Amino acid sequence: MNGEWFIRGRDGRLSVYIPSGDALLCRAERHPGGPWEAPRRVGGGQKLLPGPAVGQGADGYAHLVSWRPTVPGESGLVHSTHFRPHLAALDWVPVGHPSKKGDRTGMPAVAVDAEGRAHVFVRNLGGGVSMVAQKATGGWDPWRDLKGDGVREDLAAVTGESGRVELYAAAPVGILHWRQEEPGAQPVLDEVVEVPVRPGTLRALATSPDSTTLFYTDGSGDLCAWRPGGKPVALLPAAGPGPASAVRCTLGGHDCTLLAQRSADGRVAFAAYPTEQESSGAWWTESGPRLPAGARVAVAEDAEGRVVAASLTEDGELRLARQKDEPGLALAAWRTV
Repeated sequence: MNGEWFIRGRDGRLSVYIPSGDALLCRAERHPGGPWEAPRRVGGGQKLLPGPAVGQGADGYAHLVSWRPTVPGESGLVHSTHFRPHLAALDWVPVGHPSKKGDRTGMPAVAVDAEGRAHVFVRNLGGGVSMVAQKATGGWDPWRDLKGDGVREDLAAVTGESGRVELYAAAPVGILHWRQEEPGAQPVLDEVVEVPVRPGTLRALATSPDSTTLFYTDGSGDLCAWRPGGKPVALLPAAGPGPASAVRCTLGGHDCTLLAQRSADGRVAFAAYPTEQESSGAWWTESGPRLPAGARVAVAEDAEGRVVAASLTEDGELRLARQKDEPGLALAAWRTV
């Protein structure tokens, strides 16, 4: 999935979204910190194509976007809102195609603004980025072409603490950044930084009232951090080939950014540093059993502010490790749920 598939809902329950064949499944805690329910299909019986996306608003609601087949050789995007993990998500609603019709053009990304409106981004047939957003009064605005050239399939959408939506994309020229200049406005291409980027490694996080930070792996294999207006900083060698999950949390009384990534030998690797202080340095610490190729890793905070790490294999096996009640990032033993 594109986006953080492991989230805490408005009611404090942790939940995960699991692509499974032509469906998207959800599993959630029965109550915060409690046992987990069996997987349930999201959005009704429509058949979906691979590569769904998830975004979460400040209200805790999850917004889900996916391609679905329409007629032979063509696809369209659909959207669903999941208000609380223990309730059924809304049925999938069509939101169209960036070029009006055609086949799948790339993996979508979704961010949710301060008013709870979803903004859906996807590469278009021209190699740029298109966007469609929910109206404040219901329904959807027309598709908008945000420009760009040679954009790769993977996009990273994020909402800043200001409530304004931003988008990062990788292209042959480097990393492109779009941002809303004011709430509700169309995002504009704000900056391009010329750096080599490994495909499929973008992850963005709100890190201060005025900034978001993009994490990516560069051409030499370093995990880097970039905030528009500054220069990219190499944090440490990437632990593995995929994207890093990132969450802000309190460790030892300090505002920290915690990164998690499946390492090259299959274990879960963690690194933490004071938020936006990349010069402090970071290093990986591995945890848990070895995971098969294709497994995904994520981190979140539970209702009590404890870090919870999750791993999900391609066959749907979910494992969790929760932070112990002691200083630092000490995790209890991993368990299958």
